[in-house]
Amino acid sequence: MTATLRRLWRSVGFRLAFYYGLLVAITMLAALAIVYMQTVGVLQQRMVRQVAASMQQLMVRYDARGADGVAGEIANALSDGRNSDNEIYLLTDREGRKLAGNLDQMPSQAPDAGDGVHRRVVRAGQTVIAYLVMRPLPDGGLLVVGHDLRDQESIESLVASASAAAGIVAVLLLIGGTFVFRQELERSVGAVRRTAARIAAGELQERVEPSSGEEDEFALLEHDINAMLDRIQSLMDGVRHVSNTIAHNLRTPLTRVLVRLRAAEAGLGADDPQREAVATAIRELEELAVVFEKLLQIAEVEAGARRQQFAPVALHVIADDVAELYEAVAELRGIVLLREPADMAIALGDRDLLAGAAANLLDNALKYAGSGATVRIGTHTVDGRAQLFVQDDGPGIPASEHERIGVRFHRLDRNVPGHGLGLASVLAVVALHGGRLDFADAKPGLRACIDLPMSDG
Repeated sequence: MTATLRRLWRSVGFRLAFYYGLLVAITMLAALAIVYMQTVGVLQQRMVRQVAASMQQLMVRYDARGADGVAGEIANALSDGRNSDNEIYLLTDREGRKLAGNLDQMPSQAPDAGDGVHRRVVRAGQTVIAYLVMRPLPDGGLLVVGHDLRDQESIESLVASASAAAGIVAVLLLIGGTFVFRQELERSVGAVRRTAARIAAGELQERVEPSSGEEDEFALLEHDINAMLDRIQSLMDGVRHVSNTIAHNLRTPLTRVLVRLRAAEAGLGADDPQREAVATAIRELEELAVVFEKLLQIAEVEAGARRQQFAPVALHVIADDVAELYEAVAELRGIVLLREPADMAIALGDRDLLAGAAANLLDNALKYAGSGATVRIGTHTVDGRAQLFVQDDGPGIPASEHERIGVRFHRLDRNVPGHGLGLASVLAVVALHGGRLDFADAKPGLRACIDLPMSDG
């Protein structure tokens, strides 16, 4: 549950919808609170005015006709049928005896005079909460005028219940609106994200499909992104065409020159001083041909043309074959080559490309580890990922060079034979397979790991 909430909160659409919905809910609740306070305030003010008017009227009657006049006025008020269920009156003499009114007993903690108070009183045998104004009379008696608060409390409770119900509806609308807004935003942005993922995987011909037929902001964004992708593909096609044309056009004359040089070399005597110069030229041209071949291979991999040939591939079998292939090379260089661990690991991909990548990693390890070192090539699965790694205990690579590993033509040691394209081709192959190539300090040595999604087959 917590992981789901965290994943939702990472969504910009969810956060925007939540904040907007929260603002609307707070606004609604504030409006309901104002309505409640105003309603309750109006009721209380009206009640206070009624009690104050009744008290003033009775005091005028007392001044004119004394306690008997007040008693008669109270009797008339309780029998006229107007608000008699809510009106409260009590008139007592100086000994506290009841002269008139509908209270059964004197209110507790009665003040001498002044503002109204809320008290529990007994009226018609029932204990109720009432608002009371109590005034002492010149003859020592007490006059109490009040209002039963039960009806007002019922109205306040009704308003509070209505406000609570409206608040619950607002919260439900907040929750529902948040998810609806997120789904709508995801529908509009999802097409862009899916297209971007496919393009990152090498499918440069993909375009964003319109999420709706309306010319809204997202439709304009999709149109602009498609125009940008068209331009990028055009530029990439141009670059590939130029590089492929150069490589193809140069490979043919290079081959012709090599054939002629070999023929010339064959016609020279063993002691001819030109033989060494011709042999050197042949070696240089052969290395140049290898460079062109590797560049063409990298271009083919990056184009993603071989993705259609993907099938379940046993990385452990590839590791077995590569280890067997380089066993003699390792023995010749005085290096111990171990095949461990040899766990089963199945990935989806092109077997030839992955075998070439594994061979490149092992060849690099044997070149740089040095005599007396130990090199391991292993396979296993970690967290649902298939991994093939090569690890040595040689001098390793400085941490400052890790970011430059795989840069074309970059070589850490110029004294070691090579062209600086091996790891570049490995990176291209791994990227084509949707994996990653990780390098880590083995202390001592270096660990290079090809990490690929496991195959379901």
